[in-house]
Amino acid sequence: MKADVIDGKALAEKIRAELKSKIEKQGLQVGLAVILAGSNPASQVYVTNKITACGQVGIKSFVHYLGDDTTEEQLVKLIKKLNTDKKVNGILVQLPLPKHLDERKILSHINPAKDVDGFHALNAGAMFLGWEDCLPACTPAGCIELIKSTKVDMAGKHAVVVGRSNIVGKPVAILLLNENCTVTIAHSKTKDLPSVTRQADILVAAVGRKHFITADMIKPGAIVIDVGINREDGRLYGDVDFDNASKVASHITPVPGGVGPMTITMLLKNTVKAALK
Repeated sequence: MKADVIDGKALAEKIRAELKSKIEKQGLQVGLAVILAGSNPASQVYVTNKITACGQVGIKSFVHYLGDDTTEEQLVKLIKKLNTDKKVNGILVQLPLPKHLDERKILSHINPAKDVDGFHALNAGAMFLGWEDCLPACTPAGCIELIKSTKVDMAGKHAVVVGRSNIVGKPVAILLLNENCTVTIAHSKTKDLPSVTRQADILVAAVGRKHFITADMIKPGAIVIDVGINREDGRLYGDVDFDNASKVASHITPVPGGVGPMTITMLLKNTVKAALK
């Protein structure tokens, strides 16, 4: 058996084309403000990619570059200004922030209706409650779209999420629950992890360790979603040993080209959703 590779790039392009069409047909004016504080090279690349993606679908981007020495007061003042700017539908603060800035405090100042990253406590709570009008966290929402693209009915399936971060693990577990899956969250303290992962009809790996999930940890025929991005010798590796896992799974996402393209696409989708609201 050889797994079907879930092409995140192709799915992302399809969704982006739909968003572009919606913006054009409805004559929407959509704006995304991106704040980059500090000089993190990886963050600079991510911001450039987000700006490019905005341009492709017809979203106007407003970028604010701030220095490493930016104060909390300066950052909060800018966020409050953007909260009231009618041209801005979405606000994104690129993470991680410089060490002297309190991430939680900063993000709490973003208007939840413009919180297109889905990190505000009100959006996280609304997602927890299953409110469809919330702005869900982008990577978890992308995972759900990738699973849905397989056309496998998710209802009643046992989903195992390996990882419990606030950015991926916990929210993707809630979204799977909202899709009527039976959900188990596993993590570094889970006893006999392989016996837990082998129960999964849907396995989401979000641990941040190269090839942590091996083929013998996967139930034959499972759908495997690999959220991991691990850099080694200039190459990207997932949390799943793709070559061997793809001999066991029915569907699997590659790294790169799986979850990655979907994260930015869900950001665009949230921005359009915020504009329509």
